Amino acid sequence: MARLRLKQLHLLSALADQGSLLKAAEQVALTQPGASKALQEIESVIGVPLFARTPRGLVATEAGHCAIRYARLIQTDIAHLREELADILQGQGGRLAVGTIMGAVPLLTDVLTGMLARYPDVAVEIVEDTSAGLLHLLDHGRLDAAICRTTVAPQPELYASVDIHQETLAVVSSPEHPLAGRDHLELSELSASRWVVYSANMPMRRLLEREFHEAGLRFPHQLFETTSAFTTLSLLRRQPDLVALLATDVAEFFTRFGMMRILPVRLQSRSEPYQLVTRRGAVLSPAAQLFMQAFPAAQRPAPTEPA
Repeated sequence: MARLRLKQLHLLSALADQGSLLKAAEQVALTQPGASKALQEIESVIGVPLFARTPRGLVATEAGHCAIRYARLIQTDIAHLREELADILQGQGGRLAVGTIMGAVPLLTDVLTGMLARYPDVAVEIVEDTSAGLLHLLDHGRLDAAICRTTVAPQPELYASVDIHQETLAVVSSPEHPLAGRDHLELSELSASRWVVYSANMPMRRLLEREFHEAGLRFPHQLFETTSAFTTLSLLRRQPDLVALLATDVAEFFTRFGMMRILPVRLQSRSEPYQLVTRRGAVLSPAAQLFMQAFPAAQRPAPTEPA
């Protein structure tokens, strides 16, 4: 793999885009024989054909799709390196890649708004995913930091984390839900409803299952499972008899614009707090350090190593 050159990676992307060796060669400033030789060298290094020759042109094989995906990731990283170095040399802010779980989006946007008011030259990439997905991206260096929970990780000791926000949860519905006008509701009155929930074994899903169990109720089996707030909102708007569990911060945002209603159901369980998470021992960029400093909780002494 060390024999691969950046020009060859550019060629892989161009071949995927053009489907033609001639057009790809023109895109990366190579002659057609030069491009053909470069492709042969790449396939020799990897050990399998990356493209099939068809009447419609070059079509990527399964291995080819894999190689193209990583070639594009490397090209993106090189571009980010160039941009960040240029920013550093010019005394500007650099680049920040940060992840967040859905419920922490309002908190993150508030923090970033304040940070960018002071440091407007920082470029920001935001990735929304589950805690498990965000920790995976941290592990592979795709994120500088994330707002998520390390309790889902097989090895939480691999991360440096600090609690930054105690999440509360709300049961929500469309404003047109038949029970939306009630002053008080018991969970039992919603047990026959179809729920929009997180996937099994995720913290919010486990909390809701615990609420049903402690109330002596059977957990609903007719479910929509999603981690997307927009999908949840769209489902509630399309099917007014649905109910869902959301972070209160997210629910209040949508409620302010009349998009959903918080139902008066009191939940007994407490959710796990959000954490500001980095890979333990990782060297943070200047932009990442500014982001960490934007959280008052992050100014506390670093957490001790687990026993």
